[in-house]
Amino acid sequence: MTSDKILCGQLVEEATVITLKELCRSCTVKTEEIIIMVEEGILDPQGERLEPAQATEWQFHISSVKRVKTVVHLQRDLGVNLPGAALALELLDRIAELKKL
Repeated sequence: MTSDKILCGQLVEEATVITLKELCRSCTVKTEEIIIMVEEGILDPQGERLEPAQATEWQFHISSVKRVKTVVHLQRDLGVNLPGAALALELLDRIAELKKL
């Protein structure tokens, strides 16, 4: 048997930034969830206006997609609350740093 499936993708540069709307669409989450993740310190939006009232103007580093998807997985699949997910991300970041040494 041969597979006739074609994989499509898009190369993304490390310096790429995305809007709040793009982040929500990529991770299938609501704007309110992203705002709560920002307030919890999980995400760090870029821009001059960082208050939740100006959330539509926020931009995020492309790595935020992976962070949000990890949080969603921890919450939905493993039942971890948001502070627990924040701690898990912090530990995963630290492990990644140590592996680089």
